Amino acid sequence: MILDTNALSAVADEDPEIEPALRDAEFLALPVIALGEYRQGIGKSRYREEYEAWLNGLVSECRVIEITEPTTEFYANVQNELRETGKPIPTNDIWIAALCRQYKLPLLSRDRHFDFVRGIRRIEW
Repeated sequence: MILDTNALSAVADEDPEIEPALRDAEFLALPVIALGEYRQGIGKSRYREEYEAWLNGLVSECRVIEITEPTTEFYANVQNELRETGKPIPTNDIWIAALCRQYKLPLLSRDRHFDFVRGIRRIEW
């Protein structure tokens, strides 16, 4: 299962509602995009050191998935499909959706705009 940035925040905050979804996952994957967004967010936090230490521990336990040349084809397809349907989503989320398609993994996210992307399954908590 791929974690979106809001799922990453919920895990960091020990949100008990997210636990069932995490238990059901075969493994957790962190897209580099979500890691960048999360790091940008904690960069402004007064608890930055604690969050960075926590994140480094999580990264060592998860699969980090990167954008590769094949990902660009998935990205282009998702972007074109969303444009055709008139349902744009943020660029970073298009990359995350592309990774979901590429690796055929569900996405743990509260962002409902992912539901506009055909071929991916969003899990909400």
